[in-house]
Amino acid sequence: MELASTLSLEMFGEPFLLEKRIRLLHAIREHGSISKAAKAVPMSYKSAWEAVDAMNALSPEPIVYRETGGRDGGGTTVTAYGERLLETYALLKAEHDRFLARLSELTQIEKGTVGTIGRLGMQLSARNQIQATVEKIVPEAVNAKVYLRLKSDRSLLSIITKEALEDLHIAVNETIVAICKSSHVIVLKERHDVYENLLDGEVIQMEEDVHNVKMVVDIGGYERIVSVMAKTMVSQWQPSVGEQVVLGIEAKHIMLGR
Repeated sequence: MELASTLSLEMFGEPFLLEKRIRLLHAIREHGSISKAAKAVPMSYKSAWEAVDAMNALSPEPIVYRETGGRDGGGTTVTAYGERLLETYALLKAEHDRFLARLSELTQIEKGTVGTIGRLGMQLSARNQIQATVEKIVPEAVNAKVYLRLKSDRSLLSIITKEALEDLHIAVNETIVAICKSSHVIVLKERHDVYENLLDGEVIQMEEDVHNVKMVVDIGGYERIVSVMAKTMVSQWQPSVGEQVVLGIEAKHIMLGR
């Protein structure tokens, strides 16, 4: 017995994107014809056009465009807005499926028992949570080295236990989240090899109180990393907004999440 659920999106209280409509849009994109798309789903020609009309009516922009006439008799295409919707739905569907998979791991339906599921919706206090792609995994006796590629095309190394690697089902080419507390990010004036992870960036924001300095550093690719350091650690240097810096992070302080 397995858990199953369909993903549906509503707009103005009306069904908007259903899984069957998504399959229809993919078929329209592939065949360029509503009749061929309807057969591929499958659904009737009339139902296909009713679904298209309903989506177009609810959407702020057209999703499907119908060309009439011409040498080839016209055709049906998915608009640029429709393409973006398909990409968004695919991302939501992947997260939806991942949630069901994790929920299944904690549920013993036959026994009528459910484990502690509160952690599925847990929010973390760690300030830095960055999307990354797994490039390589090197298992060792106790730990595993996980090499990551950020959206900014920077590389990052995380060292976690082999048990954690197995529990998270992390594999190469998967998208995960790299997590690091701001207190574990050290802002440096120049590179020091003592840190496995060194990221160049620019200070774009600073705040301070009696004891600490908070710096937001832009590392490119719309990615920003926050560091909170004791004032005594930067008292001789005095970094400022607009300054080029290097972020040092130990690999053991990079946690991974899915």
